[in-house]
Amino acid sequence: MKTVDAIKDVKKINEMKHFLMSKSDRDYCLFLFGINTGIRIQELLNLRVHNVKTEKEEISYFLSPLKELNPPVYLNTQVREAIQRCIDEGRLHSEDFLFKSKKTSEAISRQQAYRIINEAAKQAGIEGSVGTHTLRKTFGYHAYRKGIAISLIQKRLQQSSSSETIQYLGLEHRLSIPIILDVNL
Repeated sequence: MKTVDAIKDVKKINEMKHFLMSKSDRDYCLFLFGINTGIRIQELLNLRVHNVKTEKEEISYFLSPLKELNPPVYLNTQVREAIQRCIDEGRLHSEDFLFKSKKTSEAISRQQAYRIINEAAKQAGIEGSVGTHTLRKTFGYHAYRKGIAISLIQKRLQQSSSSETIQYLGLEHRLSIPIILDVNL
C-alpha cells in the first residue's frame, strides 16, 4: 500500500471543496466529513442517515455510533450543513447510507471514494500522493497546527502512541511547524 500525504495548504483544500460542491453534495459532504472528523473511510462509508440525526430529525452535533470515542466525534456547522444538503439532494431516508451510491441502495465503495478524492485533488493541482487516508491525515495535521494536543489527536485517530501519530501525520520536524493557539473569543 502506498503512503499518502495530508493536504497542508488550506487554499488547496478550499479548491477541492469548491470543485466537489459543484459536482455533488454527496461527494462534498464525504470530503468535508473526513477532513473535519478524522474517522476512518470505512466508518464514513458505513454511516446511515439515522447515525447523524437526532430523534427530532435534526442533524446531531455528535456522531451517534462513535459517541463512546474519547474525544467524541463532533460535527461542526460546516459538516452539519453539508450533511443536510447531502440528505436533501439524495432524498435519503433514515435507513439509507449517507454516502449512497447513485446506482444502487448500497454505500459507495472505497474505490469510488478514492476516485472522488483523487479527482478533486487533481483539479486543485495537488501533486503529492492522495488517497482515502489523506482525509484523516489532513484532519490530524490541521488539528495539530491549531494547537490541539497530539495526545487528543492520537486518541481520535485511535493510534497506540504519540510517536506513531507524529510519524503518521508527517510531523517528524514538528518544531518547525508554527502552532496557532487561537481561542477566537
